[in-house]
Amino acid sequence: MKAGVIVVGAGPVGLMLAGELRLGGVNVVVYDKLSVPTGESRALGFTKRVAEVFDQRGLLTRLGDFNWGRKGHFGGVPIDLDMLEESHHGVLGLPQSRTEEMLGSWLTELGVPVRRGYEAVDLRETAEGVAAVFDGPDGRHEDTAEYLVGCDGGQSTIRTVAGIEAPGWEATRGMYMADITGVEVRQRPIGERVPGGNMVLSVSLGDGFYRILIHDKSLRPRPDSDALTFTEVADAWQRMTGESLHRARARWMCAFSNAARLAAEYRRGRVFLAGDAAHDLPPLAGWGLSVGIQDAVNLGWKLAAAINGWAADGLLDSYHHERHPLGQQLLRNTQAASMLYLTGDEMEPLRSVMRELVAHRDTAGHLAGMVSGLSVRYDMGTGEHPLLGLRMPPDRELELPGGSRIRVAELLHPARGVFISTDGSGEADHLAAGWSDRVNTVTGSWVPAEAGGPRTALNSALIRPDGYVAWTAPGGGDLSDALGRWFGSARAVVNAGSAAGA
Repeated sequence: MKAGVIVVGAGPVGLMLAGELRLGGVNVVVYDKLSVPTGESRALGFTKRVAEVFDQRGLLTRLGDFNWGRKGHFGGVPIDLDMLEESHHGVLGLPQSRTEEMLGSWLTELGVPVRRGYEAVDLRETAEGVAAVFDGPDGRHEDTAEYLVGCDGGQSTIRTVAGIEAPGWEATRGMYMADITGVEVRQRPIGERVPGGNMVLSVSLGDGFYRILIHDKSLRPRPDSDALTFTEVADAWQRMTGESLHRARARWMCAFSNAARLAAEYRRGRVFLAGDAAHDLPPLAGWGLSVGIQDAVNLGWKLAAAINGWAADGLLDSYHHERHPLGQQLLRNTQAASMLYLTGDEMEPLRSVMRELVAHRDTAGHLAGMVSGLSVRYDMGTGEHPLLGLRMPPDRELELPGGSRIRVAELLHPARGVFISTDGSGEADHLAAGWSDRVNTVTGSWVPAEAGGPRTALNSALIRPDGYVAWTAPGGGDLSDALGRWFGSARAVVNAGSAAGA
């Protein structure tokens, strides 16, 4: 059966995207050049917003036990997250390999094939879609689909063969990362500055293992990790800290640089980019992984809409328009955080000013919102409600007519739009019925704020499959316009009346 979408890359972003597409009713296949997962984990957790995304699909509990980070920072400047009204704490110390394993198991349940040992080498658009060429276990292999998404990392072959430029900045220093055992290492979970513009990080992974990260200005960028020895890693650590790790052993290590780049286009025709293929940057607090997962949930339902035939004009283009500015912000924040952390005493006056600023709740909330992903706001057109364009907090609860309660996150498990009707008039419900094949209507009342309900005045709301508020009453504009913009034309003509104040 011909796939609707080919996903190239079986990292967390590619796996998440494939699952989103399958929930949308799309035939999808994932290709990856590795014959087996590496088990390596550059990222050790993810942001609060990604935890919410997994919760929206019922996936968060599948990760088993994990720890919520208790400290926040931007470029090493601490942020007191406890002063904020809403929790911005992300997940800390969770190896990326566990996230990949969880997502892979999910895809198996959904029946999504993951074909390993296939390296993408070329692609071309056809009259009906796109053809991808792979070098596989049995030689040259070609597959076709309506669309293709490159989730194949910072050195993306798909980005290259699609002709998409990715400007950024070149490497100026090398860095080392390793997971070690056999010694005890003092915890430095948000990193520790070393005089001269260097930094070391160490965090316990459990079972006697530690993750260490070394930013050393004296290290030259190197193209790969193949020739890296543990002696080099231990020597650099001792040079930075005075501590010897030479009797330890590493189960995994890598060298990388501070180079970064951003794709100029997230879409070219029938080819899309997501994750590191779109925004490549050095490992920093799991930012790249977290933004990539959010790319996947933004794109998945839109591609499914196009393949299922109900996408409105411009819906696919909205992926670039919504996510590319956040990629720009990501690179800017990475550079700013690096300047704060990986410089010498000459930057101490700026750090001092930053410490004063983040003592104020508004400044702390702004920085924390960028890091956590909770401040992402998409353009929903006309409307003035303060939640419009933001994500609906997934822990908000509705009381259903029978008296039971349900969280917003649970309503989003099927990856469909959700229309929450609370006014009881039936007018807006009748209008939304024209989209019932794409949007689930739920009638109920918000649980009061002290029990987990909304703090902002809100009646009815339209929520996109990715969890973002597309319309509200009051203050959300015209409901029929919002439904048409995000969910295409209604199945049948309905007597909409005037829904602006529904």
